[in-house]
Amino acid sequence: MNDTKPRTGLLTDKVTLITGAGRGIGAAAARLFAREGAKVVLAARTESELKAVVEEIRAAGGTADHVVCDLADPASVRGAVDTAVRLHGRLDAAFNNAGAVQPVAPVADLPEDDFDLAVTVNFKGTWLAMAAEIAAIRATAGGGSIVNNSSVGSLMANPELPAYGAAKRAVNSLTESAAVTYGPEGIRVNAIAPGTHVTAMLASWEERSPGIVDQLNARTPLGRAAEPEESAEAAAWLLSDRASYVTGVVLPVDGGMQA
Repeated sequence: MNDTKPRTGLLTDKVTLITGAGRGIGAAAARLFAREGAKVVLAARTESELKAVVEEIRAAGGTADHVVCDLADPASVRGAVDTAVRLHGRLDAAFNNAGAVQPVAPVADLPEDDFDLAVTVNFKGTWLAMAAEIAAIRATAGGGSIVNNSSVGSLMANPELPAYGAAKRAVNSLTESAAVTYGPEGIRVNAIAPGTHVTAMLASWEERSPGIVDQLNARTPLGRAAEPEESAEAAAWLLSDRASYVTGVVLPVDGGMQA
């Protein structure tokens, strides 16, 4: 492609929904997407966190709104997508980032309630969001892009977090299936698979399994945990028109852990 026009932001004027946007990778994505020109709609369960991020984005000159959303509630998920369309008249893109981690436990020791939560939020919640987002993109923008947040733990055995890893592996399959189904309509669907990131989820894991961060970093060629912004950058590119020929990809953002 030979394009000599000046480049604008990665996501200029794209109406973009972000789930799990109150903290961690989701909040970092909301800030970054807004800096790159997107009109962002933030969704999560904790309104105080959402308001804080929205206020920060608006203070920096960005366009941001929020809606309280529980991925375990189908009506809530559809309502979040409807809010984005109501506010801006269309939906161009979505970053399905929200997730829930299980307690550290092997397969046979994991309580059923914790298994159900991991599968409901990480897998079913992503499916619910994708279904609503695809319908909205088709009805309004016509074409667009979706990125799901998976995990490097979906790409290998995950003995300490087996239900989480399995649910995220299911997200990878869902991503690939949707990419094939909706590619002919101009809707791209990809995923990122973050490795070790400095988030509340990682801090919780370290508290339950002291030393786990050092172990993970020792398995990572770059030798460190990533900042949330580093996965946000990968998601922004995949959502943007600069990734116009990329779909059906599960992109590791893992410092080389899977190399």
